[in-house]
Amino acid sequence: MIVKLIGILGVLVVAVASVVAVAGAGPAAQKHRVVFQVISNGVEQWDAVLGNVENVREAFGTANTEVSVVTHGKGLGMVIAADSKHAEQIKKLSDGGVLFLACENTMKKKKVTKDQLMPFVTTVDSGVAEIVRKQEQGWSYIKSGF
Repeated sequence: MIVKLIGILGVLVVAVASVVAVAGAGPAAQKHRVVFQVISNGVEQWDAVLGNVENVREAFGTANTEVSVVTHGKGLGMVIAADSKHAEQIKKLSDGGVLFLACENTMKKKKVTKDQLMPFVTTVDSGVAEIVRKQEQGWSYIKSGF
């Protein structure tokens, strides 16, 4: 009887330890995936976008946060090397793992080539389609700027 009781207690200790371990790996270990849409032109709008990106990464921790910034329409200027007033800040974020994506449809319409983009910017076939894809994969969507 005592042996059986010790066995049951052992199983309970293991079960409780497992629950505590899983609970401890909760929110802090959660991976946050956020896609920002940039369709506005202008220094103030881009300040807002980049500030929001930095705030999200700070709030959740860079190790727990995956961020993509999708630029299209008037927002494409943000990642054009000659136009952007934020090249240094964008490069720093890119080096930290933030992806900056440019819409190829907008590029065609505005006659912008890949060579005109900042060198670390990736292109996608359609900015809107990329946002839809990410949302379908469970990414949080933020329309940033104004």
